[in-house]
Amino acid sequence: MTTSITKLEDRAIVTLEGELDTAASRQVEQSLAQVYSYEDCDIFIDCSNLTYISSSGLRILLSIYKFTRRTGHKAVLMHINDDIHDTFAISGFIQLFTIEK
Repeated sequence: MTTSITKLEDRAIVTLEGELDTAASRQVEQSLAQVYSYEDCDIFIDCSNLTYISSSGLRILLSIYKFTRRTGHKAVLMHINDDIHDTFAISGFIQLFTIEK
């Protein structure tokens, strides 16, 4: 699992690559710690190369969603594949996030 963060003026882009499963979740949480200092921007999560997400991964994204709500910004999921989309739909997360194709 690879995680990267790019900060632009009005947004942070989080790129997730690989399988966000229970084994990878601790590493991903540590990698995303800096995102919680970005109180001045929306957070875009690029899922182009995310192939799987477990409940641990959903919990991480829920934390990002809650953070953006507290700061008056939004969390946007970008480029999710059909399997990830189905996981979000079944879990009800699809209603929380803005989805961009």
